[in-house]
Amino acid sequence: MADRSTFAAEAMQYAPQLYSAALRMTRNAADAEDLVQETYLRGFRGYESFTEGTNLRAWLFRILTNTYINTYRAKQRRPQETDLADVEDLFLYRRLPAFESAASTMSAEQSFFELFTDDEVKQALEDLPEAFRLPVLLADVEGFAYKEIAEMLDIPIGTVMSRLHRGRKAMQRALYEFAEARGLVTPLETAPAAEPTEGP
Repeated sequence: MADRSTFAAEAMQYAPQLYSAALRMTRNAADAEDLVQETYLRGFRGYESFTEGTNLRAWLFRILTNTYINTYRAKQRRPQETDLADVEDLFLYRRLPAFESAASTMSAEQSFFELFTDDEVKQALEDLPEAFRLPVLLADVEGFAYKEIAEMLDIPIGTVMSRLHRGRKAMQRALYEFAEARGLVTPLETAPAAEPTEGP
């Protein structure tokens, strides 16, 4: 059983990471601050249930994510989710002139994302429908394992993997527009937009 008197010393080191994630979730600085404050309040109240020696960062992120889903998202209408399954695999990799030269020394995903600025990648992430944004945020930004994300979002691991796959492809497609604007690729014919539907 963890001792509440050590909570601040142990938990506050994760405040910047929690705030960064909260800002990406809420897209609003004031709401992000409130979300982090509520996370720490709930964490302090429930700290005695935390098992010392386990992953405190993951425990706090689970509280953050659950608080966001149950409190902040509940205030809004359920966001529209887009079926991204029709987005072509490696849609962008085959169209980037810089890809071939970089592919021999790094993975396709690494070489692709290194072509863009942090702001462009951040914008592509924030524009994702929420069902895909949260898994991508927790996996690719915060580095959590599929099992941890499944526990945080209370969904099966298979659903996590599916949403990550579709979310990443959607980000690639969004970033293609940035690539066009910077002259990295030639303009692509506009494909018909997918009809909004519920994701798994």
